[in-house]
Amino acid sequence: MKTAAVILAAGQGTRMKSTLPKVLHLAAGRPLVAYPLQAAREMGCEPLVVVVGHQAGAVESAVTARFPDARLALQEKQSGTADAVRCAQQAVGEADRVLILYGDCPLLRAETLKVLFDRVDAARAPLGMLTAVVDDPTGYGRLVRGADGRPLRNVEHKDCSDAERAIREVNAGVYLVDRAFLFDALSRVTSNNAQRELYLPDVVELAAQRSEVVVVQVPAEEILGVNSRLELAEVERVLQDRLRKSAMLGGVTLRHPESTFLDADVSLSEDVTLGPGVQLRGKTRLGRGVRVEGPTILVDATVEEGADIRAFSHVEGARVGRDAVVGPFARLRPETVLEEQVHVGNFVEVKKATLRKGAKANHLTYLGDAEVGEKSNVGAGTITCNYDGYGKYRTEIGAGVFVGSDSVLVAPLKIGEGAYVAAGSVVTDEVPPGALAVGRARQVVKPGRAEQLREKAKQKAGK
Repeated sequence: MKTAAVILAAGQGTRMKSTLPKVLHLAAGRPLVAYPLQAAREMGCEPLVVVVGHQAGAVESAVTARFPDARLALQEKQSGTADAVRCAQQAVGEADRVLILYGDCPLLRAETLKVLFDRVDAARAPLGMLTAVVDDPTGYGRLVRGADGRPLRNVEHKDCSDAERAIREVNAGVYLVDRAFLFDALSRVTSNNAQRELYLPDVVELAAQRSEVVVVQVPAEEILGVNSRLELAEVERVLQDRLRKSAMLGGVTLRHPESTFLDADVSLSEDVTLGPGVQLRGKTRLGRGVRVEGPTILVDATVEEGADIRAFSHVEGARVGRDAVVGPFARLRPETVLEEQVHVGNFVEVKKATLRKGAKANHLTYLGDAEVGEKSNVGAGTITCNYDGYGKYRTEIGAGVFVGSDSVLVAPLKIGEGAYVAAGSVVTDEVPPGALAVGRARQVVKPGRAEQLREKAKQKAGK
């Protein structure tokens, strides 16, 4: 049986007080709308249809970046959720049934949807829905049941009687509906309600008149939607708790779980250890046995087996090889590659550079647009001058090179295998393999002049 998914993402979300569409706000590094899309994909839904409206172009770009096969349906005027689903009818095509989700509800699990699918299949019902029992049902639609417990209808909060407002079983807004029944029922929905809108939940009563409505109660946490920054923070808290638990159950040690932050797309291997204050963002990948001391931030980084990332480091868009050591206080910028056993130490910045196996830059160094050969050593205070105000140029350092401290390497530049660069040198010309490059003024020593300079300075200062 073919199931299409329709994700409603047309609303403005005024309570967010933001120029960014509500469904594009991030939770655990993903836009909110990505979560229901991912859940629907895990259920095998095809096609995935997103109904857009407010800032449709921005939402479309974000959706297709992650789900390039998703279809978009435009709701030009926000006149209710029933109208939004009707706008998706053509995109749904000839699917047998439709799963309806909301773009601002990121906590619903695919495992929960599977229970809904199984129950609907078993009952052969035209409509199945999720509900939850909550302490404070304010703002939610209530599921009204008959004396026998049979679901009868949904009533939105503003349309509830006093007795209906006392009901704590609320509608989660998630439906699995027979396609033919759905679009026929939507054609009969009216705006005879407090908000003068076309309510999607009105199809519950139409389904109950025809046949059994399947209801699956779920934990209240899973139906939490985001309408404000406060609710976004609560969603983030729940997601972080889930991600930390999943990591630890998968063999990862979190020294202080409450201060560790993980994005949903992060991948961690067994025996990874994360210290207090570690943040792993984007599509960061950590291999087996990697150690990250905190506070440290890794963004879209790949760190291979056995590497050690020390405290106060920032690694973004870089690859760190096996058994490499980074930091403390190191910065690796995009397109940096450290091969195995490389050491990059305190206050070293590396940008768009490759350090080959066993190379070292342990102190106070900038390496930009460069290649450093195997087992070469770059001394403290060395910089590659890669920018002349107009263009970027490369520095190529061969294998086994020793670069003395406080050297300035002016690109474009090649330093041959096994060469030496004397400390304090400014190097502008190619250094052949095995050569010594000295680029500094000759030292001059004048005995006794120190005291003369002190006396002269005292007289000038009037002391």
